[in-house]
Amino acid sequence: MKPMPHSHDLYTVAQVRALDRRAIDALGIPGFELMRRAAAAAFASLRRHWPDAMRIGVYCGPGNNGGDGYLLAAMARDAGLGVVLFALPGDLHGDAALARDAYRQGGGLVHDWDDAAFLVDVDVHVDALYGTGLSRAPSGCAERLVVALNASKTPVLAMDVPSGLNADTGACPGQAVMADVTTSFIAAKRGLFTAQAAGYVGKIELHTLSLPESLWEGSAPDATLMQPESLPRRSRVAHKGSNGHVLAIGGEAGFAGAIRLCGEAALRAGAGLVSVATRESNIVALNAARPELMAHAVEGPQALAPLLDRATVLAVGPGLGKGAWGHALWLTALDSAQALVLDADGLNLLADEPHEFQQPAVLTPHPGEASRLLGMPVADIEADRFAAVRALAAKYRAVAVLKGAGSLVAHHDGRVVACPWGNPGMASGGMGDVLTGVIAALLAQGGDAWHAACLGVALHARAGDAAVGDGERGLLASDLFVPLRRLINGREA
Repeated sequence: MKPMPHSHDLYTVAQVRALDRRAIDALGIPGFELMRRAAAAAFASLRRHWPDAMRIGVYCGPGNNGGDGYLLAAMARDAGLGVVLFALPGDLHGDAALARDAYRQGGGLVHDWDDAAFLVDVDVHVDALYGTGLSRAPSGCAERLVVALNASKTPVLAMDVPSGLNADTGACPGQAVMADVTTSFIAAKRGLFTAQAAGYVGKIELHTLSLPESLWEGSAPDATLMQPESLPRRSRVAHKGSNGHVLAIGGEAGFAGAIRLCGEAALRAGAGLVSVATRESNIVALNAARPELMAHAVEGPQALAPLLDRATVLAVGPGLGKGAWGHALWLTALDSAQALVLDADGLNLLADEPHEFQQPAVLTPHPGEASRLLGMPVADIEADRFAAVRALAAKYRAVAVLKGAGSLVAHHDGRVVACPWGNPGMASGGMGDVLTGVIAALLAQGGDAWHAACLGVALHARAGDAAVGDGERGLLASDLFVPLRRLINGREA
């Protein structure tokens, strides 16, 4: 399917409503016509994904999303499909009422969904309950309908937004429809690409409803989706000094694996040289496992100083610990004014001693670390990841990566990009250490903090998807190294 215009632009619900209103008021397109186009796009999607479907169930709410559903049901009936339509309680007004009347006038029956109703056998369910019109959890008979749809094991097409999912934030405060396909209208809603959305949206398709390009003029998106990228081909006269020197700092006793993963990831992502500053007890293991890493026993700031002088970029935190040793190295690294990537205990120490960065800096917290950095509950971080990542970038004057399903990257000027790749298999130890090394390597090769973070997150997630061929369970952080190398060189993984 050819990508729609603006398919990488993400908007808030308020922005999409403003675009909808502008299409009606400024462009003179009647609201009922927009509803008809939405229904036609969704019905075409249904036929494309389930061409053998002969009978569908359509579930309409009391707002405009319900109106979309009534018109889809009418189109399906006219195409010869069997249609069973249930409606939630509530009065319809305006275009939604016109859509219901059009369905009825063609002979369509409307069944009330109440406490006595039950699902009937169909080939596809169509969720037209709430769309963007609900930011709280469904309740009463609506909640019971959502539970029944999710338990039915029948495919579900969601019109615009799976009902119960917050289209602004991706949060799911209660029950929400688990769709196989979501057909989104006019503009992509940012909440469909982060937080809990991955468990509900299925395959997302955007339909701009044949609206003219002028509709989007002067309406900047709130965020954007990453697109596949790789690094340009190297100069034929490049040498190791041309590609930067990463110094990875960490590996308290018992945590050699974290700093080894970070260092090797930096090598695999193209850094010319990678040194490791770690505990003496780790040196033999590191040299044996990955001799290309230049491992140094560093027991305090004085031993770290000459390594800092030779480094281009610092990767600080994997396995660092929060004891006296880790704290001393962390302080020395921050005071060096070197470009750096902070992760793990590098972030936990920052939460204890906040610091506004003057040098290029990338912070890579998961929600728990972000909670400590912002001094707010994890639940509040996850309730609005866009607000949280922007707050992190602004507070520390850095580029912030908020990891998790639908990782977000924010600049302190307010820009945000969302990552559409990644999978649950990546929820395993060491993945963050690899990401830290990748971003540090991209910084060392001349990228600025913003582009290094965006490209690093994208390559890391795409490598994770490429490495998951044998299944999500059991995926190791080191499994990403082979596909990472291919992707960064512009090859298919």
